[in-house]
Amino acid sequence: MSKISRIPVHIGWYVSGFTDGEGSFNISFRKKSDYKHQWQPILSFNISQKDITVLSLIKQYFDCGIIKQRKDGLFSYDVTIPTALDEIVVPFFKTFPFFSKNKQENFYLFSEAVKLMVNKDHLNLDGLKKLVEIREKINKGKGRKRKYTKKNMFLESSETIR
Repeated sequence: MSKISRIPVHIGWYVSGFTDGEGSFNISFRKKSDYKHQWQPILSFNISQKDITVLSLIKQYFDCGIIKQRKDGLFSYDVTIPTALDEIVVPFFKTFPFFSKNKQENFYLFSEAVKLMVNKDHLNLDGLKKLVEIREKINKGKGRKRKYTKKNMFLESSETIR
């Protein structure tokens, strides 16, 4: 029995709706000189809230990720391990899909990025470039700030790309 099938349907739809409004799927890159192509892709599913209660419920049912308190006092539930994203987060939101078109599109792009990572395609330059392309499309129009665009990503920097 999969972890997803053990989640009660009413909880599944609650978590999906809550995430539709409050969650995010992100792709960032960190400069790593010991990596073949100098960049470490980081995929993240995140929900931030003032109250830890719902985040604890989600973590309990997903059985992965961490909850931490940020400097601004908010609590953040984060899942960044590719296998957890592939085996729990992605199947969950395929079972309990989002209602909003924007979140559906971002989730689809994110799930494609997860697939690239799990298949280790990010270890070759073409796969890494595909991840950058996906990152450029995800969360459009959200006032996102990218220190590095796909055009200048491979320039020298020790900063994290967002």
